[in-house]
Amino acid sequence: MPTIKDRIEPLAIVFKDDGLVPNNPMPFLIYKGAVDVDGPEPEAAIEKLFGANGWGDMWRDGIFDYLHYHSTVHEVLGIARGHARVRFGGGSGKEFDIAAGDVAILPAGTGHQRLSASDDFSVVGAYPPGPKMQVTQPTPENHAKALQSIPQVPLPTSDPVMGKDGPLTRLWKRA
Repeated sequence: MPTIKDRIEPLAIVFKDDGLVPNNPMPFLIYKGAVDVDGPEPEAAIEKLFGANGWGDMWRDGIFDYLHYHSTVHEVLGIARGHARVRFGGGSGKEFDIAAGDVAILPAGTGHQRLSASDDFSVVGAYPPGPKMQVTQPTPENHAKALQSIPQVPLPTSDPVMGKDGPLTRLWKRA
C-alpha cells in the first residue's frame, strides 16, 4: 500500500453555483502532499490506494484544458507526476497549484479546468461505485439538468485516500 500521511486533513472549500457551473453544497477537498509518489510507478501506487478504498473505474491522463464538470458522479484526481495550475469551482472559482502527491476530491458538479501544466504532468482519476462519468460543458441547459441530477448522486462510503473513517465521510453530508 502506498504511504500516506497519518491524520492528514484536507483543505475543504464550498464553491457557489455561478449560474453555469452548479458546483455542490458539499465541499471540494484537496489533500496536499498526501501520497508518497517517489517510487518507480507512482500511477500504480495511487491506483492501489484508490482501489483499496473502494474507488474504481480508473484512468490515467491529465486534466482537460477547458472548463467542465461531472453531474452524475463524484471524482478523485491523484497527481502522480509533475505539477499544474488548475481552477476548481468554475470561472469564478479558485486557482490551485497542484503537484505530485496531491489529491483533489470533487463532489458532483464541481467545475475544473487545467490552466497550465508541466510536460510530465500525470493524473490518476477514479470514481466511487455508481453511474458512469459524463463530461458536462457549462451551458444554461446543462446547468438546469445538473441541478436535478447532482442531488441524486449517491454519497461515497469511503474517502479515496483515508478509507471508511476518512474526512470525506464526515464532511460530505446532505441537508
